[in-house]
Amino acid sequence: MHDALFTPVTLGAITAANRIFMAPLTRARATMPGRVPNAMMQTYYRQRAGAGLIISEATGISVEGSGWPTAPGIWSEEQVEGWKPVTEAVHEAGGRIVLQLWHMGRTVHPDFLGGQPPVSASATTAPGHAHTPTGRQPYEQARALPKDEIPRVVEDYAKATANAKAAGFDGVQLHGANGYLVDQFLRSSSNLRDDEYGGSPQNRVRFMREVLEAIIGEWSADRVGIRLSPNGDTQGVDDPDPASIFGEAAKVAQELGLNHVELRQPGPDGTFGATEVPQQDALFREHYKGVLVLNSDYTAEKAAADVESGRADAISFGRPFISNPDLPERIRVGAPWAENVNVPESWYMPGAAGYVDYPTWAEEQAAKADAE
Repeated sequence: MHDALFTPVTLGAITAANRIFMAPLTRARATMPGRVPNAMMQTYYRQRAGAGLIISEATGISVEGSGWPTAPGIWSEEQVEGWKPVTEAVHEAGGRIVLQLWHMGRTVHPDFLGGQPPVSASATTAPGHAHTPTGRQPYEQARALPKDEIPRVVEDYAKATANAKAAGFDGVQLHGANGYLVDQFLRSSSNLRDDEYGGSPQNRVRFMREVLEAIIGEWSADRVGIRLSPNGDTQGVDDPDPASIFGEAAKVAQELGLNHVELRQPGPDGTFGATEVPQQDALFREHYKGVLVLNSDYTAEKAAADVESGRADAISFGRPFISNPDLPERIRVGAPWAENVNVPESWYMPGAAGYVDYPTWAEEQAAKADAE
């Protein structure tokens, strides 16, 4: 069933056994203090190793870039050592896993920074509230990164990449989506600069390019991808001419030889309530010739159709992988998908409930047989 999803696909140096990818999902189970991966995370990722490729949860590249309670990091030796059993478990189960590199920019609350303001492309403030160790608090105004500090942040991405390689990941994905730092540079509502990092699309893509070049310098382009969200407002980050800026971003991805581009492009009925805006995958197909991964609110039928038609090379599923650790197998045999329970509390709350306690289809059937 859905045969198009079950052929291998090669992303540079990585071969995925199928085209059902696991999208990055913040689950907030790292050990604090230190944001260190742990044995429960090892179990979680091993359970989902049937994905053609696991894209890890967003992982902080630095203290400065980390503003989500109990999300993991990749800047310390302790974190690297914590990730090693995770990647080993995925590989032992036959899977592949890349690390998503995350700097949250203006969405880091000062509570995470000893009271100092977060950094962004410009001195702007994200709408809404931040989740902090002391509860929900309004976001505060970021300070604009001066030109002489940009190399420091770029170097943080490079060091995080070297650490991901040491931790045993198969590659990395730059988080350029969802209103975080790279996205804050890309789109005009959050980038008000008048230097070479602002203004034209060619200038606004410069930070993304420099980060990618630094990442590739630590590993190689055939191990590096990027996630982008070219559709509508996300956390107050938007652009009146998405085709211009994301067309330029697609050209950079092609020029640098990235091994994949993942696009989060929800429709108007998506889970995050996106506005009706044109989808941008055709634009990327025009400029970028590597593996294109599409994401958001897919059914198995729609995923298979988009891969079979050539619209996408693979589809990344997010929330379905939370409650269906064996999602590819369920799709293969046509089994129903389990529903998320205790949502959204179990997405981010500590503990195993709603994290590693979802049964596979085979386990469900065995339990049902035992009960009869």
